[in-house]
Amino acid sequence: MAHERPGEPPSSRIRLDQPRIRRSKLLPEYDPEAFGRLSERVARFIGTGRFLVWMTVIVVVWVVWNISAPGDLRWDEYPFIFLTLALSLQASYAAPLILLAQNRQADRDRVNLEQDRKQNERSIADTEYLTREIAALRMGLGEVATRDWIRSELEDLVRELDERRNGRRDDRRDLFPPGASRGSDEPDR
Repeated sequence: MAHERPGEPPSSRIRLDQPRIRRSKLLPEYDPEAFGRLSERVARFIGTGRFLVWMTVIVVVWVVWNISAPGDLRWDEYPFIFLTLALSLQASYAAPLILLAQNRQADRDRVNLEQDRKQNERSIADTEYLTREIAALRMGLGEVATRDWIRSELEDLVRELDERRNGRRDDRRDLFPPGASRGSDEPDR
């Protein structure tokens, strides 16, 4: 091939059209989402009354057994060093798991807050647009003849016609002459 260097084996070339072979890592790989979901489940369980009841039962049984059992069956004598160690170990794992669950909840809340903020911005923009449109319609309606205005103009015309018919005829022509039929406009053509 034209791009191979002399003395270099063809397998050492990096090909861009194929995925890179993953090197083994020193640290184990894990799915952060699965670990986060597990920590939330643990934190949710630790915060329940059921957990407190089971923890209390275990501690009471532990203490009663190690006080009242025969000497050779006791595994933790009076200062209960092993019980203290177990409770400290449980607390040392519970605290970071609870913090991890709280951080995940805070991230979800932040995303929801951002979505709510964007939705509020869209709603405000829509409201402002509709307000401008309503204002434009009101201004346009100021120039349009409304039903009440037309009605008042027609009432004025009818009043004027009645005044002309009631003897106040002047030299103006009669709008509806007595001899013409009222349903046709042929004489006016």
